[in-house]
Amino acid sequence: MGNLATGRPILTDTQCGSTVPENLCNYDDGSCVAECEVCHLHAHPPTFMTDSSFIQPRTWWQSAGDVITETLQLDLEVEFYFTHLILIFRSPRPAAMTVECSQNFGDTWSTLHLYAHNCSSWFGLKDGQGCTEKYSSPSPCSGGEVIYRALSPWAIIDPYSLEARSQLGITNLRVRLLQPQLCPCQIKKSNTGLPSVPYAIADFILKGACLCHGHSEQCVPASGYLATHNHGHHVVHGKCVCLHHTAGDHCERCDRIYNDQPWKPAGGLTGKAHQCAKCKCNGHAESCHFDRSLWLLSGQKSGGVCHCLHNTTGRHCQQCQLGFYRHPERQLTAANSCTACLCDRVGTESCNSANGDCTCKPGVSSPLCDKCMLGYWGFSEYGCRPCHCAGDCDPYTGDCMTGSDPVHNNSLFRAEELFSALNFQALKVKVLAAHDKGSHAEVDVKVLKVLWSSSTLRHMQGTVTLFPESWTTRGWKEYLVAGHYDAKKGHLLVNMKSLVKPWRANHSRRVLQFRETKCT
Repeated sequence: MGNLATGRPILTDTQCGSTVPENLCNYDDGSCVAECEVCHLHAHPPTFMTDSSFIQPRTWWQSAGDVITETLQLDLEVEFYFTHLILIFRSPRPAAMTVECSQNFGDTWSTLHLYAHNCSSWFGLKDGQGCTEKYSSPSPCSGGEVIYRALSPWAIIDPYSLEARSQLGITNLRVRLLQPQLCPCQIKKSNTGLPSVPYAIADFILKGACLCHGHSEQCVPASGYLATHNHGHHVVHGKCVCLHHTAGDHCERCDRIYNDQPWKPAGGLTGKAHQCAKCKCNGHAESCHFDRSLWLLSGQKSGGVCHCLHNTTGRHCQQCQLGFYRHPERQLTAANSCTACLCDRVGTESCNSANGDCTCKPGVSSPLCDKCMLGYWGFSEYGCRPCHCAGDCDPYTGDCMTGSDPVHNNSLFRAEELFSALNFQALKVKVLAAHDKGSHAEVDVKVLKVLWSSSTLRHMQGTVTLFPESWTTRGWKEYLVAGHYDAKKGHLLVNMKSLVKPWRANHSRRVLQFRETKCT
């Protein structure tokens, strides 16, 4: 709290001696002896209204000698709170004056109060109805006061409420002096020939403080404001040093990562700080924003939405972004908890954010979705195309491959396409019947020979049912089927990772050779 005018210029319409020296007279309080002097440019500038009245008690601003109306204006660099205005005159107080303020840096103005020796004749108002006659007497000739209080001394109001801000907030203050008055001594002694001073003010005091909504105990110079220190006076600065996790020049919002609840001013009557609440971002965000709809849905408990970093996503950064998965050995809050999937971008449909498993595009081979499956060719962003061959085809050209290929270039199996040998099956089967069940298909086959199995199917013969995950028509009767056994459901699965080929006589030999070379 201090004088907001200290260290800031007060603009006036005129100043005595600003163009040519002027001979002017005024009267000290309690004396009818005129004190006359020649006023030059630097004798009574506006800065003398805001200097120290203790260190320099004999200084004042003085208007030009031929004016009727005068305007004084104080422009603040940011919005402040003010409580009252005190003007101490060196001349007789004016017969009429107004006090006005702006809360939007001069775009619009409103009248705070009117002063006149006769409110009815000057403003058409009764005394006490927005106009006061108390401070408009010409006596005393020097040292008379005009006071304006922003709040009634009997008012009980939360100083941080919107109501208080509407009454106390200010960016500009303007005082209009409308009619000068002669000193009564001058009238009694018929000294009307002496050149009197229309207006002179010794002290311009605008009591106020920086506007911080109860979230600060200290203020510093606002951006762009160069502080001017007057001897014996403290400059009231306008930028708040915010507490309670608030931010802004006036602590008018919550800080970057503290937007889980709506901002509130402190409770001026209750003493509650109303601190801003930190968003729950699992350590993966530096900022967040408040969403009122989420706040209402939560029963007014939480409304923060995190701005996620570290390849995370979700309202609380609790998930990994597309193309990343949660590393099982790292903490949820670790900066590197989300690890990039190793899937090939061209051949991958999606990556499982829980374990990093790749979901391949049609015809593309796992685990990395970086090449075509057996029986497919033409790896591209659309997947792979099926071979139009009785057997396998070249994965790059689609040309059909013969059964006489050497074993080391064998395209019958690729080790990386097989799951664990604990559940992989290779069977010679004969198709008996096929059934379209709507949601899935079932194929009844007769197991002619178990070529490779480490499960209960090792000793299985006779008729079994295969469960293909996708349906196609081949036209042959006997097939080599290499796929997987779902232990949970007890099903033999035939999917995009399985091998289904028309049976040839050399397949038994090639399966045995594959086992010897790849699985020892």
